[in-house]
Order: sequence, then structure tokens, then C-alpha cells
Amino acid sequence: MLVEESIESRDVCYKCYRPKKSCMCKYINQIDTNTQFIILMHPKEYRKTKNGTGYFTHRSLSNSQVFIGIDFTKHEVINEIINDKNNNCYILYPDEKSIKLNTTNIKEQGKTNVIFIIDATWPCSKKMLRVSKNLESLPKISFEHTKHSAFKIKTQPNAYCLSTIESTLCILELLNYHGIESISQKELDGFLNPFEKMVEYQVQCSVDSNGQAIRYKIPYKKR
Repeated sequence: MLVEESIESRDVCYKCYRPKKSCMCKYINQIDTNTQFIILMHPKEYRKTKNGTGYFTHRSLSNSQVFIGIDFTKHEVINEIINDKNNNCYILYPDEKSIKLNTTNIKEQGKTNVIFIIDATWPCSKKMLRVSKNLESLPKISFEHTKHSAFKIKTQPNAYCLSTIESTLCILELLNYHGIESISQKELDGFLNPFEKMVEYQVQCSVDSNGQAIRYKIPYKKR
């Protein structure tokens, strides 16, 4: 028998949108970056307040913004960012012709790097990129790695797939390597803390005292 508990019946942290009892905010240590990060969150991810990593990523980076949607073609703020001549805009997306951060330094004197990160499943991210014509034309960046996702409570489509926050850490490390950022090793080492603590908590809560699976109903909250 599944035990359902509505989030509305519990106190909620309005920073991470998780029940206060499982709030991970105390594990977040915000990092300042020269690079601006724009997180494009699919509405389905927005509803995953229980295990979404997009919010953790945003709250861990002081120079970041989150926008929720699917088609950003006519989004005023995003178009302002893209059209700003002082910005070098890229979108994180694996592609045969993508710029590999492992070997390429994207730093350009006098300009600010802006990296768009899609927070969605692979099928949803493909659609978001396809319908958002302003994003589709941006140069793509990616990276090569040998890491495996620590997202134990979620099955990744391929072994090389990482969660949003894990991918962002890889980017930060490579930007550091190229001298674009100067983030301390201590900050990098602690970047995944809220994610790791969340996974640990979810694993512990995956069964109740009787060994039965627990499922939480999380309502969709409009902004």
C-alpha cells in the first residue's frame, strides 16, 4: 500500500520548495562567478520540487537566473541577454559540432560569458531547443568526462548523462582550468553538497517503517 502525503499539509521552505523537514538549504554555499548562468527549466522539472536539481544549481550560483517554459523565442529578458553585444552566449548541449570545453577556451577580452543550461529530460530538452529559435542559433558547448551520476533515485538514459547540478560542476571546473573563473577547490568540492544530501535523504525515505514505498504528492504551483 502506498502512503501519500500532501506537501500542503506540511511546512515548506520557500527557498528550495521542499518540506522544511527535508530542506537542503543549509548545505548550499553560494559561489560567485564571472560567467552568468541562465537555467531554462521545463515546467515538468518545476513540478519536481522533491528531487529537481535545477533550483539547487541556481541557488548555488550568485550570478544565475531561472526561467520556466518551453518556447523562449519571444522571451524579452532572454532576448535582451542574447542581443547584448557585451555578452558571449552559449548553450550547453551535446552535439557533434559543439565546442568542447576540455580543449577550448571561450574567454574573450571585454565580454561576459553567458551559458544557458536546459533543465529537462532529454526528449523535453530537444523540443525546447527546437521550438526556441533564439536558442537554437546559439553556439553549443559540451564537455567530455568519465564521471557517473550520483543520482541514485533517478535512472539516467545513458551512463554518461549527468544531472543539471553535476553538469554545472564540470563546467565550473573547466572554466577554472582555462582561467575564466578563479573558484577555490574548497568551493568546488562543496558544490554538490545539497544534491548529495538530497539523494541520501531520498534513499532513506524510499521505504517506510513497514518496508513499503512512500510517494509524495507535490502540487504544481504557478508563479
